[in-house]
Amino acid sequence: MSVVSQVILNADEELRYPSSGELKSIAEFLKTGDQRMRIATTLADNEKKIVQQASKELWKKRPDFIAPGGNAYGDKQRALCLRDYGWYLRLITYGVLSGDKEPIEKIGLIGVKEMYNSLGVPVAGMVESIRCLKKASLSLLSTEDAMEAAPYFDYIIQAMAA
Repeated sequence: MSVVSQVILNADEELRYPSSGELKSIAEFLKTGDQRMRIATTLADNEKKIVQQASKELWKKRPDFIAPGGNAYGDKQRALCLRDYGWYLRLITYGVLSGDKEPIEKIGLIGVKEMYNSLGVPVAGMVESIRCLKKASLSLLSTEDAMEAAPYFDYIIQAMAA
């Protein structure tokens, strides 16, 4: 949940106006709006490039995934993997835009390990794919923007690896 939403909900729950400290936290959040928009726009505009670069790196590291019998063997299975990579990249933009990891948790991480296990998809492979997405994505951002975006990738990586 964004800082703005959280402040409003907290104040409403306590039947009060936002405090000066809460208003300052909103002001600080709003100051980062241009950066968050820039990061989200860069990731969205380069989704195809990022996914292609990340998948090439993953297949080099794990050629067994695209070999016969691998989870990404064949056009259909590979397309499903690439779809998931794009989906996770989109989740990252949600987190960046809101300035919070909650959208990632609510939309993309609850039950994800169980889902991949039930489908026979190695979770360790998905963790590695997110690392590759992170590397490809951050390479397109300035150092400052990369530092802002990296924790959202790390959040997914940590949640899946736990």
